[in-house]
Amino acid sequence: MAGGKSTNSAARLVLGLLSGTMLAGMPVTVLAQDAGQVPAPVAAPAPQKDIIQTVTVVGAERLEQQTILSYIRLRVGQPYSQEDADQALKDLAATELFSNFSVRNDGGNVVVDVTENPVINRIILEGNKRLKSDKINPEIKLAPRQIFTRSKVRADVARIIELYKRQGRFAATVEPKMVQLSQNRVDIVFEITEGPKSKVRQINIIGNEAFSDGELRGEMVTKQARLTSFLSSNTSYDPDRLAFDQQKLRQFYLTGGYADFRVVSAVAELTPDKRDFIITYVVEEGERYKFGNVSVESQLRDFDSDRMTSNLRMKSGDWYNAKSVEDTVEQMTELAGAFGYAFADVEPQFTRNKEDLTMDIKYVLREAPRVYVERIDVNGNTLTQDKVLRREFRLAEGDAFNTLQVKRTTNRIKSLGYFQENFEVSQKPGSQPDRIILEANVEEQPTGELQLSAGFSSIENFILSGSIRQRNFRGRGQTVGASVNYSRYSRSANLSFSEPYVFDRNISLGVDVYRRDLNSFNFNNTNRNTTYKQATTGASLRVGVPLTEYMSFIGSYTFNYDDVSLDENTYFADIDGDGIRTCEPLIAGRYLCDAIGKRTSSILGMNLVYDATDSRYRPTRGRSASVSAEYAGLGGSVNYVRVRGKAAQYWNVFNGFIFSVTGEGGYIKGLKSRGAGLDKVQLTDRFFLGEPQFRGFDIRGVGPRVLRQPIVADPDSPDPANPLPKIVTDRNSIGDDAIGGNAYYLGRAELEIPLGTGAKELGLRPSIFMDVGALFGVKAPQLTQSPFPGGISVQARNADGQLLYLLPGTTTSTTNANDGMGTNYAPVLQQIASPFQEVFLGNTSAPRVTVGIGVNWNSPFGPFRIDFAHALKTVEGDDTKRFSFNVGTQF
Repeated sequence: MAGGKSTNSAARLVLGLLSGTMLAGMPVTVLAQDAGQVPAPVAAPAPQKDIIQTVTVVGAERLEQQTILSYIRLRVGQPYSQEDADQALKDLAATELFSNFSVRNDGGNVVVDVTENPVINRIILEGNKRLKSDKINPEIKLAPRQIFTRSKVRADVARIIELYKRQGRFAATVEPKMVQLSQNRVDIVFEITEGPKSKVRQINIIGNEAFSDGELRGEMVTKQARLTSFLSSNTSYDPDRLAFDQQKLRQFYLTGGYADFRVVSAVAELTPDKRDFIITYVVEEGERYKFGNVSVESQLRDFDSDRMTSNLRMKSGDWYNAKSVEDTVEQMTELAGAFGYAFADVEPQFTRNKEDLTMDIKYVLREAPRVYVERIDVNGNTLTQDKVLRREFRLAEGDAFNTLQVKRTTNRIKSLGYFQENFEVSQKPGSQPDRIILEANVEEQPTGELQLSAGFSSIENFILSGSIRQRNFRGRGQTVGASVNYSRYSRSANLSFSEPYVFDRNISLGVDVYRRDLNSFNFNNTNRNTTYKQATTGASLRVGVPLTEYMSFIGSYTFNYDDVSLDENTYFADIDGDGIRTCEPLIAGRYLCDAIGKRTSSILGMNLVYDATDSRYRPTRGRSASVSAEYAGLGGSVNYVRVRGKAAQYWNVFNGFIFSVTGEGGYIKGLKSRGAGLDKVQLTDRFFLGEPQFRGFDIRGVGPRVLRQPIVADPDSPDPANPLPKIVTDRNSIGDDAIGGNAYYLGRAELEIPLGTGAKELGLRPSIFMDVGALFGVKAPQLTQSPFPGGISVQARNADGQLLYLLPGTTTSTTNANDGMGTNYAPVLQQIASPFQEVFLGNTSAPRVTVGIGVNWNSPFGPFRIDFAHALKTVEGDDTKRFSFNVGTQF
C-alpha cells in the first residue's frame, strides 16, 4: 500500500538523519513503525493515484497545525504519490523542529504524525575551571526557551573545543547531555574535561650551520616547556605564534647578512597523548652578504642626493643588515614628512652580486605632492570630550601634513594617560590626492585611582595611606583628588584640583588645601619617644603657561601656618622653682628647644619644566628637566630662598629593556638670623632624605642627625663599688633625631627588564637599580651633655643656669662634675636627666650608594611595587632599610 511505503520511508529517513549524529545521552525514539516489524516488499506503484481528501497533523503541542502544513507541499485535491511523501519528510527534517515524524496515507486521508523537539530550560556548564563560564557562554548559540536541535548542540560543542584550543588545551573534550523534564522541556549539560595545557615539548631546527639551535630558539617567541619557564605562556602551542616565529627567524638571519635565507617548512606535530607539541623547522641559510655600493637618488627638490648619501650609516664593506635598511627607509620617510611630503615613496632597490657576495642598494626618493590635512576624526571616546583630544593635536585642519607633528600628537595624547598604551594617530587618504584624514581611534582606560598603600618600618611599624584621584573628571581632563596618610607618628590630608585648560585657553590652574601632622621621634632604651610635633595647615595656588612645545612655566603661591611643639610633661622642667616650666635642653636637646614655636610662611615660587618624553606616566624614551625657585618672605615670619633641579633621560635599549638615569638636587639659604650659634634655616624647612626617595634607607634615614647615647655603669669595671662609665652605642637603645640638611643631591640609574608574554600578561615589570645621594650643609647644632659623676648623675641648675653637682658626703654644690668622680654623694631635690652624651653625625656630602631589585606588578587588586635594596656605602649615623612595598587599585 502507498501508506505503508510512506511509513517505511519515513523510518529510514529518521534513522539516517540521526544514526551518524547521535550525541551521548540523547536517545532516539522512532515512532514511525513498531519495534520488530519487518518492512514488506515494496510493490509497484498503482497505476491509479489517490487524490488527497484531507491532510491532518497529529502530535503537535506548541506549533499550530497550519504552521506545520506550511512546511510541506501536500495539499488537498492533488494526487498523492510516494515521491511527494518523501519530499514532505525531507521538508520536516529541514525544520529541525521535530525529533520524530512520519506521513501515512489512508485512502486519500493523509496523516502527518510529529513529535516536537523539546524546549530548552537552561544551559549548564560543568567541569570548566581554567576557562570561566563568562568566557564560554557568549560562544554558545543555544539559549533557554529555544527549540532544541542536535545540529546546534554539535556546533556549540565545536565552538567550546575551539576556545580551549586557543588556550592551548588541545586535549579538551566536551560531552553534551540532555536531561528530560516535564512539559517536554530539557536541560542541556555540557560536561567539559579540560585536560592539561598542551606545551611545546621540543623545537627542532634542521639545516642551520651559522647559528646554533639555542641561538635560534632564543629569537623565537615560542619557548620549550622547562621547569624555569613556569611563568611564561609562550610554552603553549599557538599556530599564529608559529607563523610569527618564522618571521622572527627570517629577520634574525637578514640582520646578520644572510639575504637568501628562507624557512623551507615548519611542522607542528601533536604527541599521541595530546599533551605536547613537537615543532620542526627546516631552514636554508644561503650565503652571507656585505654591503656593496650604497647611494641615494632623490627626486625631491628639497633633498640633495650626494649629501644624503654621505650621511647614510651603512658603508660599503659592512655586513648586510636588513634592519638597517628598514630604519633608513623609515628615517627618510619621516624626514620627507617633516617637509610636508606625506606620501613620499622611499624605495630601496637591491642588486645582489653573487660573485663577490655583495648587495648594492640605491634608495630612490620619488617626487610626491604636498599633502594637507582635510579632516581630523576622533573615535571611541565615550567619556572623554572631543576637545580634550583635539587640543593635543599639533596639526589643524588645512595645515600641511607633517609626520613629526603627528608623532608629537601621538605622544601628547598618550601622555594624558586616558587611553591605551599602543595608541597611534592613523592616516587615510582624503577626498583628493593631496588631502589626508587623521584619525584618533582611542580605547578609554580607567582614569580613576583608588590607592591603598602599606609599608613597614623598623621605626614606625605599619604605615597606611589611602588616596582617591580622578585624572579625567567628567571627561574634561580635569584632575581632582583627596588623600589621607596615617602612621603612628604622622598624619596628613590633602584635597587638590587642577584644570589644564582654563576657559579652553592653554593655561593651567591648580589648587591644593592640606593639613599635615608630623610627630618626630627617637629611641630611648628601645622605647620610642615622640620628640617634636609639627602641625602644618596651608593652601597652594599654581598657574602654568606653555613657553614652547616642550617647555612650560608654572608660578605658585603657598601660605603655611606651622605649629611646632614638644610634650611639656616630658621635655619641660621648672628649673628655677618659679612655677614656670620651660623647654629643658638636657632632656630635649638644644636644637629641639630652638625649633618650637608658631610661625607663618608666605612663599612665592616659580618652576620651569621641560618634557620631551613619550609619556608622562610611564616614559620609555626621551628626556625631561625642571628647575624651581621659592622665596619665603613675602610676609610671614620665615625668610629663605630655596632652589631645586631635576633631570631624567630614558632609553629603549636591547629590544624591550628601558634604561633611565635621573638626577636631582636642592639648596636652601636662610635670609634671617635666628640667634648666635643657630642655623638660619628652621628645622622644619630643611630637606630630608630617605624612603621613599632613596631606596635602601629608612624614612629620614640619610643626613645630619644627633644621636643621644646613654652613659651607664660598666658592669665589667674592676671595682664594682666605683664603676667606670660606658657609652651605649646600640642603635636600638639611643636617641636618634634627624635634623635635616640645607643641600642634597640624589641620582638614580634603573634598568627595567622585559619578561615573556606570560609575565607580561600578569603585569610584571622587574627592574634593577642603583641610587646615589647625600644630604648635608646644616650648621652644627649646640649639643648638651650630662656627665657621669660616680656612676649616677643627679643635677640641678643655679640662678645663672649652670649645672650643679653635690660634693660627696656634703650638701655643698659645685659646677665641676669632676669633683665627685669616683665617690658617693647625696642626692638633690631634682634629677634632670640620666647621664648621656650627644654626637652630631652625617653632615657630609660623601655619597651614599645602594643597589637593589624591584618589581612593579599590575595585580588583580591594583598596582603593586616591591623593592629590596642593599646599602653599599653609608656614613656613620645613617639608618638603612632593605625592604618596602605598596599596593593600590584603579577604577
